[in-house]
Amino acid sequence: MKIAIITDQHFGARKNSKLFHDYFLKFYNDVFFPTLEEYGITTVVDMGDTFDSRKGIDFSALSWAKNNYYDRLQEMGVKVHTIVGNHTAYYKNTNQVNAVDLLLREYDNVTVYSDPTEVMLGKLPVLFIPWINQENEDNTFKLIEKTTCSCAMGHLELQGFRVNNQIVMEHGLESKLFGKFTKVYSGHYHTRSDNGVVYYLGNPYEMFWNDVNDTRGFHIFDTEKLIHEPINNPFRLFYNIYYEDTNYQTFDTREYENKIVKIIVRKKTDIKKFEKFIDKLYTAGVAELKIVENFAIQESENFEVFESEDTLSILNRYIEEAEIKLDKSIIQKVIQEIYQEACELV
Repeated sequence: MKIAIITDQHFGARKNSKLFHDYFLKFYNDVFFPTLEEYGITTVVDMGDTFDSRKGIDFSALSWAKNNYYDRLQEMGVKVHTIVGNHTAYYKNTNQVNAVDLLLREYDNVTVYSDPTEVMLGKLPVLFIPWINQENEDNTFKLIEKTTCSCAMGHLELQGFRVNNQIVMEHGLESKLFGKFTKVYSGHYHTRSDNGVVYYLGNPYEMFWNDVNDTRGFHIFDTEKLIHEPINNPFRLFYNIYYEDTNYQTFDTREYENKIVKIIVRKKTDIKKFEKFIDKLYTAGVAELKIVENFAIQESENFEVFESEDTLSILNRYIEEAEIKLDKSIIQKVIQEIYQEACELV
């Protein structure tokens, strides 16, 4: 039996941005649903963070998710197993109040898992592991210890895996706790990363600058062979353009329509030509344009910011290189949470 695994869809992201949802929809219309039809998929496992904000949902975002995703899956007769993630749990210490359970009760093809549960996918028993918190931690570890399932799927925060291309998570649970399983699949981190047993499958699309040039999509999982096949999303939203006295007349701007673009200036000897280059991008219909010419941090002459780095990566590396006698991983985690909440307000 072949099933689809998708995770961290974050419906309602960026304050229910139309730009982002139009970008999401192209993935679902041109990649996700055609692949389900091609493979004859009748089961989808959603490994968490289906909606973006744990505090609430914009009615327009909910309508979008139902019209463009859940209604279509119901019409196709697809069974959806939805695991509660940290973004869909309202409280940080319990999963019992969660967005997917409250918002999707009208769908008889959707089952929500807020507690660890053994589930049959075809002939394969799989342990579903929702977001681990204070309330369910003991029961989760006990079930992991006694289960006979060879495969687990969940929303886990483990050490040693990539959060993005620049950062490796230094806190969280140790992956050896899941060593009894043949395969462990998880959401939560948006980039793909694995150690041969635990696989972070990554989310379907770009959402922040640290996602640029990072392969996204979803996966087809064979429950008999215990192998997964990536189905990549060919569509991008974020673009870096490196300007080095680039000829604006021959520069092709067509792919940047409705995209978020950052121009990183390496060489600029003619201001007028540079302005014409910028005007050409605006004429092409870019959604957002940022120009970067100087990354210098005045407070530290020894700290160099690299052109490819995003804000969160810069902050994390700055903390890592700072001479402070504190647990830097805790500080980085706090900064990451604040940054993510700030992004939700943008």
